[in-house]
Amino acid sequence: MSTPDLFGIATPEPLAQRVQHLRDVLHHHAHRYYVMDEPQIPDAAYDQLFRELQALEELHPQLITPDSPTQRVGGKALEQFDSVQHAVPMLSIRTETDTQASGAQNFDARIRKELGLSETDPPVEYVAELKFDGLALNLRYENGVLVQAATRGDGEVGEDVTQNIRTIGQIPLRLLQNVPAVLEVRGEVYMRRDDFEQLNEHQRSQGDKSFVNPRNAAAGAVRQLDPAIAAKRPLSFFVYGLGEVSPAMTGLTTQFEWLQWLKSCGLPVCEHVAVARGAEALTAFHQRMGQLRDQLPYDIDGVVYKVNALALQQQLGFVTREPRWAVAHKYPAQEMLTTVQAIEVQVGRTGKLTPVAKLAPVFVGGVTVTNATLHNEDEARRKDVRVGDTVIVRRAGDVIPEVVSVMLDKRVSDALQFTMPVSCPVCGSTAVREEGEADYRCTGGLFCSAQRKQAILHFAQRRAVEVDGLGDKLVDQLVDSGVVRTLPDLYRLGLTALASLDRMAEKSAQNIVDALEKSKTTTLPRFLFGLGIRHVGEATAKALARHFGNLDGIMQASEAQLLQVADVGPIVAQSIRLFFDQDHNREVVEQLRACGLNWPEGEPVPMASLPLVGKTFVLTGTFPTLSREDAKAMLEAAGAKVAGSVSKKTDYVVAGEEAGSKLAKAKELGVPVLDEAQMKAMLHDGT
Repeated sequence: MSTPDLFGIATPEPLAQRVQHLRDVLHHHAHRYYVMDEPQIPDAAYDQLFRELQALEELHPQLITPDSPTQRVGGKALEQFDSVQHAVPMLSIRTETDTQASGAQNFDARIRKELGLSETDPPVEYVAELKFDGLALNLRYENGVLVQAATRGDGEVGEDVTQNIRTIGQIPLRLLQNVPAVLEVRGEVYMRRDDFEQLNEHQRSQGDKSFVNPRNAAAGAVRQLDPAIAAKRPLSFFVYGLGEVSPAMTGLTTQFEWLQWLKSCGLPVCEHVAVARGAEALTAFHQRMGQLRDQLPYDIDGVVYKVNALALQQQLGFVTREPRWAVAHKYPAQEMLTTVQAIEVQVGRTGKLTPVAKLAPVFVGGVTVTNATLHNEDEARRKDVRVGDTVIVRRAGDVIPEVVSVMLDKRVSDALQFTMPVSCPVCGSTAVREEGEADYRCTGGLFCSAQRKQAILHFAQRRAVEVDGLGDKLVDQLVDSGVVRTLPDLYRLGLTALASLDRMAEKSAQNIVDALEKSKTTTLPRFLFGLGIRHVGEATAKALARHFGNLDGIMQASEAQLLQVADVGPIVAQSIRLFFDQDHNREVVEQLRACGLNWPEGEPVPMASLPLVGKTFVLTGTFPTLSREDAKAMLEAAGAKVAGSVSKKTDYVVAGEEAGSKLAKAKELGVPVLDEAQMKAMLHDGT
């Protein structure tokens, strides 16, 4: 007799065979999910099979085996770890810290000398692997079933951490194919960066201490005496070597072949493994992985070179406690200790106030670091960084250095706590922290010299007043030379002052003067948007201009009056009010007016009276007479919202020539499609 399982497959009875069948199916799908990242069934289907196996084993405990998926999390908390004598010592490998090509060249030269090779002999073949920043582990399989997991310890004796290692989904409890009676594999337990961030976020939400780095978090999880706690910490694993293998296998003659065979057994092998011939190929691998390092989902601190041929490994042998046939070529340290000499607040180009630790110079991540960000007030307080503290500083690639944690046991008695200033340290304007935000910002806007370049570029961009030719390099020159201190200074520029700048010919200078003169005639929405008021984008600027009709009305409006404008909520209303409450911001606006900037003003237009209010349009393709910007402006002036993508909430799609996926999506969803003429007719008729 047989019964169909979840997938309609007939499963033989008796009960023991059903239990074994469930284990086989669960092992298969766990491998697809955790190792190959190619799940074949939904989580719910897996859970259903798991619950059935769990129920059967609870009813018949004599059927439970060590390799059962139900045994991944279980067992009582230990009082201490048992010691494990390694059958084959877990030796360390020699380290090269030279970041240049000589690290690989030195190793290759040493190997060639040991092997007695001359310059005319062919290059030695190596395997190049990643050096993971985790915890080394030895897994022992007997007849294909995981029976023990042990840490490196001192290389001869480690700790039995089997209960905790069973919680790692990537580590198979039973291998996928026939293997020697005893197979020990070596690898690295690590924590992915995204898992580490989520773990720390959870720790903080619970009011618990966060972890310093993924390696410490992984090591701490492996050495938890309670496996239930270890199971809550997301760990991963890569295999890269062998311990005891009995009886010995034949047919596999290289390190690379062994790695591929271990992968076929269901063990996770890192994809970044390469066969490299000679020192140049090793150097290229080191450089390539160095460039890729910050994009990897896990931490590495170098690469490892190994002679590929097992026969040559045996010939080279060992020196003291290191194999002659392998070396680790490390990257510059990404974390170092230093002291905080001061904490200053920097003002960014958008007004964000960032506390920055001034450090005793320290070489980390390949450069000398003297500053490290503390991100914001909350982070500075959470980490409790004080002047005088000894701290761990981290720098990864091009990422701005940051203070990871404080060495509290080294804190001096007079360490000074940090307090965020209530005014901008550059211009003295009020510093505010909006509800729900982590950052303080300077409200100085146009007045603040720290924000000056960004304010000018924003004001001059095409969607604001549009000063053609006024780009980053020219703005840098104008501000750095002191020629332009505020926006109105732009309109006081003369041909002589511009022509005197580096690489500025008279013709180019005249073009800028002409562009500035042209930009004086604009629109109220463009001018408002150009002022760079926080949270006031193009759509909000248009809504404000439409609602009030003139700039003075907007500048004088109370928060309550601003809240009557469509799309203006409490945060936006407060931001507008804060901007115009600053005397220097109002002064800049008046000076711009005095310089000749002008725009049409009129009577307020109630939003409800606009013909297309509440309608959402999407524009796609090229129109016969209108630019996309012109069409958008016409629709928004009629009260419509112009979105960037088509959805069920879209009322109309206006399509021109060469309309693409948006048109196809509209047809798929049944959204009405208009051409330019039909859109104009709708604007004219209001329907």
